[in-house]
Amino acid sequence: MAETSSSRVVITVLGKNRPGIVAGVTCVLSEASVDIRDITQSIIEDIFTMTLIADVSASTLGFSELQEALSAKGDVLGVTVEMQREDVFQFMYRL
Repeated sequence: MAETSSSRVVITVLGKNRPGIVAGVTCVLSEASVDIRDITQSIIEDIFTMTLIADVSASTLGFSELQEALSAKGDVLGVTVEMQREDVFQFMYRL
């Protein structure tokens, strides 16, 4: 399947900084055959933020299953992980 805006997702991670956050989140994506297209992270004081754009067209998990897996990993890591379709994200934040 060709990459389309509906096959891309925006994943955000927010929480207290600690080792293993990037590894934990990207491991879930790797195990589900999700292709990370762009990633950025920053730490302000002790607050960790990360935003990823990923292509889920080859994912072995459905959208809801992937959302649940990421949320569960976030619970283990002590961070909030949210995922939404890129087209929905673009619609919500259009000017």
